[in-house]
Amino acid sequence: MGEDRNEESDELLKEYLPQLRNAEKALADMELESLLGDEADSRNAILTINPGAGGVESQDWAQTLLRMYMRWSERRGFKAEVLDLQPAEEAGIKSATIAVEGDYAFGNLKAETGVHRLVRISPFDASSRRHTSFASVFAYPEVEDDLEVEVEEKDLRIDTFRSSGAGGQHVNVTDSAVRITHLPTNIVVTCQNERSQHKNRATAMRILRARLYEHLKREKAEKMAKLQEEKKEIAWGSQIRSYVLHPYRMVKDHRTGHELGNADAVLDGDIDEFIQAYLMEKRS
Repeated sequence: MGEDRNEESDELLKEYLPQLRNAEKALADMELESLLGDEADSRNAILTINPGAGGVESQDWAQTLLRMYMRWSERRGFKAEVLDLQPAEEAGIKSATIAVEGDYAFGNLKAETGVHRLVRISPFDASSRRHTSFASVFAYPEVEDDLEVEVEEKDLRIDTFRSSGAGGQHVNVTDSAVRITHLPTNIVVTCQNERSQHKNRATAMRILRARLYEHLKREKAEKMAKLQEEKKEIAWGSQIRSYVLHPYRMVKDHRTGHELGNADAVLDGDIDEFIQAYLMEKRS
């Protein structure tokens, strides 16, 4: 009787354990998405990796990081594509740029921006001495080439008035001139060249769309300039994470204090705990 119950319990466990794991993963994913509220978080990401000073040691470390992010993307079900790769002469890479496509790719990978430090026995040192290497990682949100200018009626205030310039004897008879104010940006455009209010309105809308396009382009450029400024502020002495492979094995994030002992798993792309700890810290 007891054996039957044990077998039944084992069967139930086999049946429901995968469902439980799926539910736990779904819950973890929902919790992670709740931390990603910035405008660009849901976008795809562009990731750049560059070795620090130190020649072949740092170049090899940069290549290891590239593999780590490619494996992380694979684990998450994201599509990762190498856009640019500059191999180094002896080993490793001089630089790499990858595109990571998936929901909240940038929101996750922005946690990786900074200097990454590696401590290990160098495979390139004949005396097997311990070396410290650095590489920098930077994440950008992917931005579409074409800016879409959407103008909603609720965002517009349209005023009509009588034209004041030259234009013939009928120009001042009716309120044919049009002034459109785009309320969110306070951009104001006016058109009074035509006798028809309808034509003036159509022309004013064309001018407004052109000005909004330039406004959005300028905003995008300012955001990218801010990202570049943040990139410049990444100093080699202020690493965000250390990967220690000798004399013990540990990975520690210096921003959150989160650490893991299984360095091999981390370097194989298991970095979600670090990302989540960073996002939690940032929110708090």
